Order: sequence, then C-alpha cells, then structure tokens
Amino acid sequence: MSDIYQRIYQRKRMSATDAMSLVENGDFICVPTGVGEPPALLTALSEQRQTFHGVTVGQILPLRKFGYIDPATVDHVHHLSFFYGGATRPGGQEGWIDYLPSYFSEMPSMIMNRQIRVDVVFSMASPMDEHGYFALSLGTDYTMAAVSMARAVILEVNPNVPFTNGNCHVHISHIAGLVESDEAVLEVGLPQIGPVQEAIGEYVTDIIDDGSTLQIGYGAIPDAVVMQLSHKHDLGIHTEMIGDGILKLLECGAVTNRKKNYLPGKMVATFALGSQKLYRFMHRNPMLEMHPVDYTNDPYLAARNDKLVSINATLQVDLLGQCCSESFGPQPYSGTGGQVDFVRAANRSRDGKSFIVLPSTAKGDSISRIVPALSPGAHVTTGKNDVNYVVTEYGLAELRGKTARQRAQALIGIAHPDFRGELSEAARRLKLM
Repeated sequence: MSDIYQRIYQRKRMSATDAMSLVENGDFICVPTGVGEPPALLTALSEQRQTFHGVTVGQILPLRKFGYIDPATVDHVHHLSFFYGGATRPGGQEGWIDYLPSYFSEMPSMIMNRQIRVDVVFSMASPMDEHGYFALSLGTDYTMAAVSMARAVILEVNPNVPFTNGNCHVHISHIAGLVESDEAVLEVGLPQIGPVQEAIGEYVTDIIDDGSTLQIGYGAIPDAVVMQLSHKHDLGIHTEMIGDGILKLLECGAVTNRKKNYLPGKMVATFALGSQKLYRFMHRNPMLEMHPVDYTNDPYLAARNDKLVSINATLQVDLLGQCCSESFGPQPYSGTGGQVDFVRAANRSRDGKSFIVLPSTAKGDSISRIVPALSPGAHVTTGKNDVNYVVTEYGLAELRGKTARQRAQALIGIAHPDFRGELSEAARRLKLM
C-alpha cells in the first residue's frame, strides 16, 4: 500500500505558490498554534494577498509577522486572532485585527458546530508514514477539528516536524495539496528569570507534592517554578503546552508519569513550543501523546488526575480575586487561552491546586498589580469563584473557601509593602475591611 500512497502524494505535491489556487475569495483559513504555522504557505498567501478579497486567517499565538498582517491590505486578507502574540498585538491594539473570545478547550466544538466557519486549513506536518498518515504534532489544538470541516486541507510537509503518537494524524486521502519545505522548525527559548520570578517559584514549589501532575503555562514565572522542581519525585504531565522546561524535568528524573492515575506513564499535550532538542525528543516517543485541545484541556478529563497542579500567569488581580490575564484595561494583550480550563480542572481534581502567579508590581515598582478593582475595561479571564492560590514574590494567598473580607486581607498581605496601606484604605471604602 505504501507505493499507492506515494503515487497519491506525488499527484498532490505542488509549490506553495500553486497551492494558493485552492483558496477562494471569502475563505476562512485555519492555522495551528505557534510553531505549527506553515511559513511557506503563509508567505505565498502574503505575496498573493492582493489577488484575494475577504479572506480571513484565524489562529492562536502567531509567531511571525507575515506580509499579510498589514493594515493596508485587510480588505484582501486579514487576521482574526484567537490569542494575540507579538506579531498581531499591535494590530489588535490599533483596531485593524479583530479578536474572537473563547476558552481554548471549546474551540474544536465551536468549529464543529460552525460557530467558527473553516474553509481551508494550512498546517505544518511531519513526513507521511507508510500507512499514508501525517502528524500535526506541533499544533494539534483545534486544527484536527478544522481538518474534519474544511473544504481543502493543505499541509506543509517538513522532515523536521516530529511524528508523534496521539490523535494528531491526518490521512493523505483528506489532503488537497502538499507543499514541501525543510527549514528548521522555529525555536522559542525559555523566558528570562530574575529574583522576583525565583521567589514566586519558591512559594509555589514548596506546596507541590511528589506525585503531582502538572499543567504549566508559558512565561517566566511558570518556568521559574519548573526550574525549582528538580528535587521532586514522580511528577506527571497533563498540559496544553510542552516546552523545554518540561524536558529539563524529564532529564533530571523529576517527571516519570508513574503516579498519574489517568493515562499513567503518558505525557499529554496539544501544542509544542521550544527548541530543536524538544522537537527531536517528541519524535515517535511512546511516553508522549499529542491530542486535540478539547481532550487535553477538558476540565473533567484533566481532573481525573489526582493532585493536578495548574500554574498560570496573570497581569492584575482585584481584592475579590478576579484575574485579568489578557489586557491592560480595555487594550488587548493576549487572550483567554487555557488558563480557565486548567484552573477549573485543578479545582475538580482530588488534592488539586491551581496557582495564579504575578509580580506584585509593574513599571519599576510604581504600579501595584493587586488592585481594589480591576482597571476599567479589563478583560476578566479567571473569575473570583474559580481562583484558588494567588502568588507574588511576597507570599501566597489561598482564596477558595474564604469570605470577601478574608480574600481582601490575604491579597493585601502579598502585595508590595509600599501599596498595602492604600489597598487597606480602599478595602475599607469597599466595606471589605
């Protein structure tokens, strides 16, 4: 059968320029998260963008500023953000890139229910195996649902993309076009970690038990936590993102996945963001499975892991515990992503713990990130009823099961000392103290 699949492969192979003939005016093109974005296809779309009209590219966390991300040609091809990244944040703040609010875990169902219409899929993919399958291993996320609904699936096949286990495989019979490239998969390094991040990480790691299963968000503080977990034992991984921090925990022996009671022995993720070393580690590794986000981030499924720990960053927290993790006031910065998915999963998990982490201040200690009320227009990401632990470099506040007054007192206690007096006065005005 492999010879048959090779003949089909050759029939569907084309240049990135020719693949644009499969795109029609008015199409919605779905692109995977982060490094799953296909550079040759998106470059070709950018070069030909003025020949199209009304084409939309939808994606979480684009990493490259392709030519189509251009305010002068938005009538031809425009970007719809599911989660802003550096390439799209300026356009979102200026108003010529729109945003689609959603929980990461619900995006596949929104596609399947046609609340998000998908006409075309552009995706990076591994080389085809002997059975005619490609792996969408770098960004499985919502892309597998999009594949099932699209008129045309166009893959950028690259030998540097790992072939992984899990529900991330697409058969050649479903493919409309194949474009080959061999450039290295984009690498995303670990964020810089300073003393504030290290202090926060220490507070978190102190109450993470051996045998816990981890979900680790992206950012300097979650990575600071990871760096301080090397002395733990039998940790497991059930996360949305697999990165180099997790790889380091595997290498030092802290992660074994042995104590997981849901999918023991297996790490589960939905997208990858890291180094070439990480991508090589993923290739045909029986310990790792890449699954769609409605599986990895489903709070019910993730919570089947006892001692589930979620670690996610935020930008601002008010005295009731509401978290704004995606905007500065009304100005967008990122997106909802999977933070709420895993906070709720950890709350459901037996002996689970969810951590929201943030430095106590911003702008050279001139602004407190713990505030009486969120800034006007702030996008509430994680609500007061979901938040459990909030951690700054000054300590840890446990909020679940606490009254409004107890919450205010606990959060003031982990604020920067310079702001505790004015926060206390504000709490009195709000009848919280």
